[in-house]
Amino acid sequence: MIPILGICCGLLAIFGGVFLRPWFRLQERRMEIEATKVAEKAAQYAAQTERLEERVRVLERIVTDRGVDLAQEIDALRDARHDGRSAPSRLPIN
Repeated sequence: MIPILGICCGLLAIFGGVFLRPWFRLQERRMEIEATKVAEKAAQYAAQTERLEERVRVLERIVTDRGVDLAQEIDALRDARHDGRSAPSRLPIN
């Protein structure tokens, strides 16, 4: 019985060295490739997010700069309505 177990252990070790070790290496390589792809995609998303944030900053600047003039124009229209004057026919365009 012991010689059979010894032979089985030897065959198992050979089987593991011949078949399992390369399979584990292959799986490790696949995971490395997948990790590289994920890292590249994350970098692309970060760059896209940065571009979108810059666009939002520009839009906020446009809105806030124009917002002061717009508020003054709205106040002028309100004052004209309360004073009984007619509202200006054409608003200035900046």
